[in-house]
Order: sequence, then structure tokens, then C-alpha cells
Amino acid sequence: MMTDFSLTKLMVTVGLFFLTALMEILGCYFPYLILNQGRSQWLWIPTILALATFVWLLTLHPAASGRIYAAYGGIYICSALLWLRYVDQIALTRWDFLGGCIVMAGALLIILQPQGFVR
Repeated sequence: MMTDFSLTKLMVTVGLFFLTALMEILGCYFPYLILNQGRSQWLWIPTILALATFVWLLTLHPAASGRIYAAYGGIYICSALLWLRYVDQIALTRWDFLGGCIVMAGALLIILQPQGFVR
């Protein structure tokens, strides 16, 4: 029954997923800068903080862990495509865009199901 649906809860849930994805990407990007581009070893500190925040954020998602990871996978892919576009400065192809739309639709199906996150 959709009477319990809340757009605010949906936005908070999706926003939490995107923030979680950002922390995971940062936790992988900083070591990439250190190991592949010879950047400062001090970047290990934000790496540790980003990954610790990522793990903590995963605990805030209100569903069974398998369902969280399944929905998160779609949001992560969209986040990685946004990173590709705005951080790596690489234009998305129509295939990137279509794939992002498909996985986002899948993530939203998992999030919005009757036993899902937004209730």
C-alpha cells in the first residue's frame, strides 16, 4: 500500500547511498593518487577517514545487509559515472548513461519494494 510512502524518506535514503558511495570512492581514490601518481603519503589519513566513514554509513541503512548491498550497487555505479564525468573530466557515452539509468531503476525497485527502505 503506497499510503505510507514518503518522498522525504526516499530522498534521505538515496542521499545516504550517494554519500556512502562517495566515501568509498574517496577511500579508493586517495591510495590511487599515492601509489600511481606519487602523491603525498599524508593522503593515507583521509583514506582511513573516508573508509571508516564508509563503513559507518553502511550501518545507518535501515534494511537487511544483503538488500542494502544490492541497492547500493546501483547507486555506486551511478556515483562512479558522476565521478568519471566531473572528477576525471571524461564525457559519458550514451552507453554509460543508459547503463546508469538501468542500474538506478534497479536500485529504486529494491528501495521502493513493499519490504524496502522507505516505509
